[in-house]
Amino acid sequence: MDYRQLGKTGLKVSALGFGCGAVGGLMVKGAYSDMVRAVARAIEAGITYFDTARIYGDGKSETNLGRVLAELKPNIVVGTKVRLRAEDMDDIETAVIESVEGSLRRLQLEQVDLIQLHNSIAARRGPERGWVTVDDVESVIQAFEKLQQQGKIRHWGINGLGETDALQRAVSAGNAETVQCCFNLLNPSAGIQAPPGFLFQDYGQLIDRAAEQQMGVIAIRVLAAGALSGSTARHPNAAQDVAPIASGENLAEDVERAQRFRFLVEEGFAASLAEAALRFAISKAQVSTALVGLSNLDQLEQAIQAANKGPLPSEAIDRLSDIWARR
Repeated sequence: MDYRQLGKTGLKVSALGFGCGAVGGLMVKGAYSDMVRAVARAIEAGITYFDTARIYGDGKSETNLGRVLAELKPNIVVGTKVRLRAEDMDDIETAVIESVEGSLRRLQLEQVDLIQLHNSIAARRGPERGWVTVDDVESVIQAFEKLQQQGKIRHWGINGLGETDALQRAVSAGNAETVQCCFNLLNPSAGIQAPPGFLFQDYGQLIDRAAEQQMGVIAIRVLAAGALSGSTARHPNAAQDVAPIASGENLAEDVERAQRFRFLVEEGFAASLAEAALRFAISKAQVSTALVGLSNLDQLEQAIQAANKGPLPSEAIDRLSDIWARR
């Protein structure tokens, strides 16, 4: 397993991160025995970063991860998140503190390694979409600083989703220590210059901007919610209806577009489309860790094997630009 610096936090994390969200669903809907086996196997394989959030299963993911960690007592890095609601905007500090304290109770921890703002960032607030402004981010960070002084959190970060200009401003401010960026074969614009006429949101190489600020980068949606497996089939533990992020209108459309990358398998660059997608994400040196959401142990094993093969060869990467330029 490859290990990388998590920006200026001083932490080192595995290139492959364990996603505990509802898209994969293992830590939300799986059998507890499977959760224990999966976390234990991940740790055995060298995975050191585990990522959850209060909204995953309405607290179930944090609760289940907390139970497993209390049983296994591993030496790992745990990240969770705060998502502000419309009713929280009049007193952001109180909302953030209450959310973090609730997460700590569910995780059975006195201190969490990384807390992240889960809201998207935009020029104007959008309560119905969970969008906050760059000024709101400053208020959130003030609350994070207070929690850090109290010893309840070690580091903090922001979400790299929202409006590109606002995201660029938030990252350029340099106040956060990490950012979660959508980065995958369908939409690589957070880490690679988008071609003229690019179909999807252009994140303007947000990953590179974050690296300039010595921010750790957590790549999310590296499998595009499963679309980059090349199939619309969903495991029973997985979320059955997933809205794409910065790509097609729906999962089926993303799966169809994913077939454009099938040459990576046909020409022997990767054993599967999912492997190619994961290895693409870790090919970006500025990515600290790439999260993979999991539904079962078999998916975990596949992710471990893929990560251990390392980045895609440069020959494969060089051929991707022609595909991204297609309409």
